[in-house]
Parts: sequence; structure tokens; C-alpha cells
Amino acid sequence: MEPLQALRRYFGYSSFRPGQAEIIGCLLNGEDVLAVMPTGGGKSICFQLPALLQPGVTLVISPLISLMKDQVTALTENGIAAAYLNGLLTERQIDTVLRRAARGAYKLLYVAPERLETPAFLDVAKALPIDMVCVDEAHCVSQWGHDFRPAYLQIAAFLSALERRPTLCAFTATATERVRDDIVRLLGLQAPHRFVTGFDRENLFFSVLHPSDKLTALREYLDLFRQKSGIVYCATRKTVDQLTALLTKDGYRVVGYHAGMAPQERRVQQDRFIRDEVRVMVATNAFGMGIDKSNVAFVIHYDMPGDLESYYQEAGRAGRDGSPADCVLFFSAGDVVTQRYFIEHMEENEALTPQERARQQRLRLDRLGTMISYADGARCLRASILRYFGEAASDRCGRCSVCCGEILSEDVTIQCQKVLSCVARAAAVPKTVIAVLRGRCTPQVSAAGYETLSTFGILREADDEALQELITFLLSQDLLAVDDAGCLRLRPSARAVLFDGERLRRRVTARDLRHKKSVQRHAAPDPVLLQRLSVLCETLAKRNGVPPFAVFTAKTLSVMAAVQPQTAEDLAELPGVSKAKLQKYGALFLREIHRYRALDMKSKEF
Repeated sequence: MEPLQALRRYFGYSSFRPGQAEIIGCLLNGEDVLAVMPTGGGKSICFQLPALLQPGVTLVISPLISLMKDQVTALTENGIAAAYLNGLLTERQIDTVLRRAARGAYKLLYVAPERLETPAFLDVAKALPIDMVCVDEAHCVSQWGHDFRPAYLQIAAFLSALERRPTLCAFTATATERVRDDIVRLLGLQAPHRFVTGFDRENLFFSVLHPSDKLTALREYLDLFRQKSGIVYCATRKTVDQLTALLTKDGYRVVGYHAGMAPQERRVQQDRFIRDEVRVMVATNAFGMGIDKSNVAFVIHYDMPGDLESYYQEAGRAGRDGSPADCVLFFSAGDVVTQRYFIEHMEENEALTPQERARQQRLRLDRLGTMISYADGARCLRASILRYFGEAASDRCGRCSVCCGEILSEDVTIQCQKVLSCVARAAAVPKTVIAVLRGRCTPQVSAAGYETLSTFGILREADDEALQELITFLLSQDLLAVDDAGCLRLRPSARAVLFDGERLRRRVTARDLRHKKSVQRHAAPDPVLLQRLSVLCETLAKRNGVPPFAVFTAKTLSVMAAVQPQTAEDLAELPGVSKAKLQKYGALFLREIHRYRALDMKSKEF
């Protein structure tokens, strides 16, 4: 069977996306591949389709249980034999999967990298007819990457222990050139073909907000999208729990997810979100890698991540079906303080030598600086992302809050010098520093004798909010820090502003574009029919024990409601309608469309 025929039959698509055909061709020729493709760019088909066209089994090394489960479910719905092995299975279930694999029952077998280190699995793997090994989320092999996972370093040793070296391919959505070089070297890719299909996600609208009250801003945003599915990312488990409780009390359909929950609880919460039983998932970055939920309409970062790779990977979980979606980052000085705390206390979380720890801290501080520049800069957001990954980009994309928000800048050097001078004399919590700057004799100010300072009342004309914004700005520029007691301290870099004539400019957004949406839209579906098809999709999903997108994605339903196919042949031409899904669900959806059209025509007669 030709690759294009297999694409139509098993996945329901009539043409390849950019790069897919070339990657598939290389793999079918037995040549190693490194592919960097944006989230939603169709990278899974690049290794799943060759797996179907080869006689043996393809081993997929995947970092998270959620990815294995979702992809195996989707493959099974398309009539493809696949299975996974992870720690949630019983020993009996694992033995059953391995026995079936040895008999050739599966075309794809998903495993976590840690399983490769077990002698029992290696013994079984040596007996399997492995044609190809795919390493997904391959950036995890590199310490320069944002999700470094030590078990990935054992993949090369595992491959060398096999009787015959299979074709090796590595895929990731976010990798700088340095990380790409690490992937090739550490995995042992042999003269690989390198494909970088582009990092841009044209359907995503990027925004950065600086709300004075994040919770209020979040509520306002969720009110606009009560019927949409989205993810809210937080930096800590505590914030996840607090937000989930507050939003649930307000009547929003939300659940929480973080690594501190019991595995069974996480699975239940994830399944409720994937099946659209709830609309919003509030989570730490432990959630979402590999999630195939296609109808995520927005991703909000309630807290800023520590690097641009993590942000783009997480934001990229929006709009996987190609529909317009929002990626919103809330930014505050507290985010900078939190991320620096994580970096400075790495020794509490990682077993590293002092030299390795110092190197990792330097790397992470560099990445944090890039992230802060993105969040607090005046440059096109899309261009900032693309250029970071080494891709050319125009200065204005027209699809981000900077390009659409009339960004201006103002010189704030004098105001900042006054704040820095005050902190040099009164190293206190921000609230007390603001009181000194405004000339207020609060109990804390009087107790410390700060009313005698030369900086007392030096910014009397400013209000509290304006001064808090200045402090936020200085923290983001690495000119101020917060110590363990919560007090402001000068950073060494502050000297250049205070004494060496360095100027400071801060961006000002002339228009509030909090809810700016992408203007890109597809052909309008009939809203009533779309609702009926969505209900049918959810009913079938519950009956079969799968998430709704495993029946048909939101994009496929939208096209179906717009085109309104009348025959099985018409339905088969729609994107996402595979041969297996046509046979399994086609008649039911065609009947629903016929019923709706009959009712619609009858209503027009009166």
C-alpha cells in the first residue's frame, strides 16, 4: 500500500502536511530522522504510518503515561493494533501485552524510557521483530532542553544491545539548534535527515497581560468562554489547589491536576477533561505533554514559566485541530521571584554535583532572562518565539497583543533611580518601601525610623499601584531581588542605573487587548446542526468508553456541520474521517444530518 493510500484509509486525510511525506519516505527507506515539528503539526503520523507499512513492530519511547494512553486509544479507534506498557499496569497485564507483541499482535508498542533499563524488557525486546524505534519528545535527552529526563540517556545503550539495529527517528516540537545537536549525539542517530518544518502556529493568537489582580482577570476571561475547553497553568501545586477551589465555588466547571495528587485521582481528572465533562483544567506543567485533546480553545498561563521552551510547548496545546485559539500569559513581579527561587533552590530537588548544579543554574537563569524579555518586552511576541528557535520572522505578525496593541515606551529612569535609592536605605517588604516613597508614617515605617531617610516622600505624587508596577518592572529587569524574608534588595546590576548613566524604558500598552481574538475563521458551520452532532459524538464516546475526539475531532464536526454531507462517499472526503471511523460511525452521523435537514425543510414550509 502506498503511503497516501494508507493516510486516507487509516487516518482519513487526503493529503500530507508539510514535511510529512518526506519524513515518511526516509523512514520507509530505513534512514534515521530527526524532525522538529510544531505541536499540532502531525508528527505522530510521521512514525505511525511507516509502522503500518512495515512487517514488524515499531517501538515508541514516550515520556508520559497520558500520551501513551491517548495515542493508543486514537489508534485503536482507527482500526490499528497498538498497546502500551507503563507502571499503572499490573504484572499480569504487562505479561499479556508482551506475549501478544511477541506473536505480532501489535504494530506499535509504547513504552516509557525507564522501562528500557529493566533486564526483563530487554530480553523480550531482543526477540521482537523491531523495525523502527521512535523517540518522542526527544528534547528530554538534552540538559540544554527544558524537560531533561536522565532515563533518555540510556536509549542509545538499549539500541546497541539489540540483535539488529532498527531505524531510529526522533521527534520534538521545541528544540534550539544546540538541543538538536545533542539529540543526534546522545541518541546515536546515524547520518540522520534533519527536518525542521517550522515553529509557527498561525492559528494561535499570543497575548501578554500585566493584570493588577490575576484572579479577576482570569474570571473575566473564563466568562467569555464558558462553553470552550481550556487549560490554566500555574507554577505551584498550592496555586492549583487554591484556584480550583475558588473557581469551583464561583460555578466554573474546572478540575485540578498536579504531581502531588494520587495517580488514580490524576487519571480521573484527566479523563473528565478529555471527555469534556469539565471545561477547564487548572494544572502545573505536569499536565498536558502528549495530550491529544484537539479542541483546547485557550491556554492561560496564570504564572510565568521559567523558560520560553516550556511556555511554547504548553501554549501549543491550544488549537491542535487548526482552529483559532488563544495563548495568554499573565505576568507579574511575583512570577520572577518564584522562578528565581526554583533555580536558587535546585539542590532541594535534584541530586547534582556542585559543579553540575552551578552549570544548570547558569543555564536556567539565562533562559529565565529570555522569558522575562518576552513577557515584558515591546517586540512582536510571535517573532520573539520564532527567532529564539532560530527561525526568521517579520517584525510584525499582526496576530499578537504587541502588534495589535499600539505598544509605546516611556523613559522611567528617574522614577526607578528613586525606588532603587529607597531600597538601598530601607531594605523592607514592598508595602513598607511604597509607604516610605509616598511619605506615609505607618507603624512599620516609624518602628524602623525610616521617616528620617532622604528618600522619605520622594515619590509622594505617585499612587500605590503605580509604585507597585515600578517595583515589578525593576524585579523583572533583575535590578531588584526579594530575599527569604520577603524584603527587597538591590542586585549588583542596579549600580549601572544609579551611578553609570544606564537608561531604562518601559513598555506601555495604549489599548487593552485582553480578549483580542484571531480573525482567521473557517467556513461557518450550522450552529444547531453542530450542537446535534456534538451531542451524538459525546453519546457515542461514552458508550464506547473513549474521549469524544477519538470519535471525531471538533474540527471534523465543524466541517461536517458546514458541508452537511449526504452520502458515505461525501462523508469520507472530510478531514479526519478514516475508513474505520466511516464504517463504525458514518451511518449514525449521516442519519443525524438527514434528520436535521428534514426538520429544517419542514420548518421552512410554514
